[in-house]
Amino acid sequence: MATIADIARNLDALLRTAEIPDYANALNGVQVETADEIVKVAAAVDVRERTIQGAVDSGANLLLAHHGLFWGGVQPLRGPYLRRIRALLNGRIALYSSHLPLDAHPELGNNALLARALDLTPQGGFARHKTTEIGVMGTTTLSTLELLERVTSLAAQHGGAVRSSTIAAGRITRGWGICTGAGATSETLREAAERGIDTLIVGEGPHHTVVDAEELGIVVMYAGHYATETLGVTALAQYVGRTYDIPWTFIAAPTGL
Repeated sequence: MATIADIARNLDALLRTAEIPDYANALNGVQVETADEIVKVAAAVDVRERTIQGAVDSGANLLLAHHGLFWGGVQPLRGPYLRRIRALLNGRIALYSSHLPLDAHPELGNNALLARALDLTPQGGFARHKTTEIGVMGTTTLSTLELLERVTSLAAQHGGAVRSSTIAAGRITRGWGICTGAGATSETLREAAERGIDTLIVGEGPHHTVVDAEELGIVVMYAGHYATETLGVTALAQYVGRTYDIPWTFIAAPTGL
């Protein structure tokens, strides 16, 4: 019998939930519990009405998410937020969320899996948040345009569209870095420049990062926040399904960002 308590203990240890610092509203771990036996797992990037209903429709009673219930902070139980809570409780669905701990995992993490999907081999960590490197980096001699083609193809499979800095004909990527989600920041660009990374693959970033990257000589490929963070929750659901011999499914709900 698989319970949410057993699964959570396993995942908390696997993902080093207590060790990896995160944003206050992440609230990593069990966000909603149930006393019922877990019979099926659903995975989703975001906790929203559509993904909760998808879990209900699929017969799942555990939802694994990357972005949990509380990203908007403390708020009244009304409107869409109340509907999410009500749907979880009425559906008797447990909710487990993992943000940066999942991003950073060397096997099931968004960054490691994105590198693998692009046929890149990580050689170290990148994109430090407090005490932890969330992303990955490495070296290559790949044509930057070929790398862009790989990123574009992968993003399209997950509902994303790539925007990129201008790439000169014949440009070769020597050092690459990956930080999924909102990975283009002033901090990651400075770190990339300091560490010899000339090509950065991220989900999204603010407007000024395009300007900063150009002046630093870095090509940034913005592959979509949602698209770059579908991989980790899918792998996590596969892991739970395999470990506890229960079925799993992925609930797609692309945001276009």
